[in-house]
Parts: sequence; structure tokens; C-alpha cells
Amino acid sequence: MDSPRGRLYLMRAAGEGRIGLTQNFVTHMDRCLGCRACETACPAGVPFGRLLEEVRAQIERRVPRPLSRKLLGRLILGVFPVRGRLAALLVLTRVYQGSGLQRLVRRTGVLRAFPRLRAMEALLPSGAGGAASDILREVVPHAPSRGRVAVLTGCVQALLFPEVNRATVALLARSGFHVLIPEGQGCCGALHLHWGDRETGRRLARRNVEALGSADWIVTNAAGCGAAMREYGHLLREERAAAFAGRVRDVTELLAEHLPEPRHPVPVTVTYHEPCHLAHGQRVREAPRRVLGAIPGLRLVELPESDLCCGSAGVYNLTEPEIAEQLLARKVERIEGTGAEIVVTGNPGCLLQLRKGLHARGLRLEARHPVELLLRSVEGSGR
Repeated sequence: MDSPRGRLYLMRAAGEGRIGLTQNFVTHMDRCLGCRACETACPAGVPFGRLLEEVRAQIERRVPRPLSRKLLGRLILGVFPVRGRLAALLVLTRVYQGSGLQRLVRRTGVLRAFPRLRAMEALLPSGAGGAASDILREVVPHAPSRGRVAVLTGCVQALLFPEVNRATVALLARSGFHVLIPEGQGCCGALHLHWGDRETGRRLARRNVEALGSADWIVTNAAGCGAAMREYGHLLREERAAAFAGRVRDVTELLAEHLPEPRHPVPVTVTYHEPCHLAHGQRVREAPRRVLGAIPGLRLVELPESDLCCGSAGVYNLTEPEIAEQLLARKVERIEGTGAEIVVTGNPGCLLQLRKGLHARGLRLEARHPVELLLRSVEGSGR
């Protein structure tokens, strides 16, 4: 059973609950990135991402887990996808960073005994957010309407990267779309599905189909969210959900087809890291590059191994921090070698992971979302 076909059989059987789950098998499933690069490589188009989520659901139901992992799961699934709880956590984070407690904790070395806690602490951005940006619920297009788009504002994106949401809405309106930010939307369910909590994932999916489903396009600026929403048809087994999934688009896909004007020079050198769930999960590779290539003055340098995972992979950098650090070190080394001033990527998890790695290496590089640079060009704000 060590052949690819044998491993595929085991995953299907495990996902359907037809075989026992040995500790060795569980360890392999836990250490899988879920990056879905195997889907890109597989000539038969086997949906390994779906299989992995189904297997992990069986593991969480049937296999006793260590207390530390259970507590980590409760923290991640109980806080990160709930905007109010995440905002409260970020307020506490600011107190932790600004009071001197962070420096004290790091000096004591206590975090070395808890690798997962240390990984989470290292990801905390300086001056962490805490308040989602105020975005209008409806934005009239700047040109004759190309259709109605509903924007998923997200959880982490809304609180840690509100500038990405603001740029998304502004650019879509300038490109001629009637932009809606519907009330009632919520977490896409990606973190729950990665963890194996499919029931909560289904509940969140139904909520979003109801809230966002009336628009011509459902737009996301987070690769992980987009990949999860494109799977709603399979997850819910409903015709309406399948139709919804077929209308999900990454923001760069629409902007690449309908670039806003005018565009002013942004004289910077950038390189592009492909988020796994955009390149492999959604098969969106050229649109972000076309958006960047359309910015006057911007020099795009190709990143070696651009689609190799940075180690974020949903919550992989928290569950398997040692392996994630190795991947991050390799990614940062490749970025440094390009000579770029900015590394661009389209996923909040990747942005957090890359900023952590760049800071740890002492590099003065920015990590930004493609829409931020395009908005700089449209608004004429240069660098």
C-alpha cells in the first residue's frame, strides 16, 4: 500500500470510516500541509484536498487526541472565526506587547517549552489590529455597472488587514462593479474544514450561501476562503450551493479582466508568492501577475519555487511549527535572492507568515496584497 494508488485507497477508506486509523496513519495525515499541490501534479485530477478533509473529520471523531491539541483546537475554532472574540484577543495582544510583558516572557525562555504557543506568539503582528474597517454596505460603480459583486470581508482579513478590504471595494467600484457587502455573512469555514469539523463548516457555508448568494459574483481576497467557498457544492450537496460555488472569484480574476483607470507609476521591484489555495486549490495563477504587470513602473521579478508552501497552510504553522519553520526559512531565502523590495501574496495567513519570517531574518521588505499596490497606482500614491 506504499504506492500512490494504495495511499489514495487508504485515504478514501479512512474518509468513509471503513478502516481503522493507526497512529502512524494519523501522524501522516496531521503532517500533510493540505497545500493541494498534489492535485496540480496528479494527471487524474484526484481531489486530495476533499479526501484530506474527510479523513481528518474521521480522525477527530474516532481518535483520542492529546489535551494540548484539544485546547489549541478550541482556541483556533472558538476565537479566530468569530470577529468579536478575535477583536477582543487582539486588544489583549496590544496590551501584552505594549506593557513590556512580551519582552519579559521572551527573556525568561518559557515559550521554548511550548512550541505551538511560541509559534502563535511569534505570529502576532506589532500593534495588532482589533477593530474591523468601516466599509459601506453598498458601493455604486464609478462606471456603467458590469454586474453586482458580493464581497466576503472575512475574519482575519477584516481585523488584521482591513486595508486589503478597503482596496478591494474601491478597485471593484472603479472597475465598474456594483459592490455589496451583505450583512449576515460570516466565516467561510475553511479553518473548521482543515481541522476536521465538517458540521460547523456546513453550518457556516449555508449561512454564506444565504447572505451572499444573490450577487452575480462572490468575491474574496483571501485564497483560503476562496478555495473553501468553491467547495460548497461538494460540502453541502445542494444545487444552490453548487451554483454559488461556480460564481466564486478571487478579486484579482475580476480586476485582471477589468483593470481600473487611470494607473500611475509605482516604481518598486516586487516578487510574487503564490498562495497554495489560490494556485493549487483554485488554479488561479496568471490573474495576480497580470494585475501586477499592469502597474506602470513596477518591476515584477519571478520568485523561484513561487508555488512552494510558505508553511502557513491554514493553521499548520501552529500545529506543526517545526516543519512550518523549515518551509518559511526556505521561502524567505528565495525571496531575499530576488532583490525585491516587496513580496506580494493574496492570503492573510501567508502575509502573517511571511512578515514573521522577513522580520526574523532582519530584512526590510514589505509583504503586501496585490490590491494594495494596484490601489497605490490608481490613486497616484506612488511608493
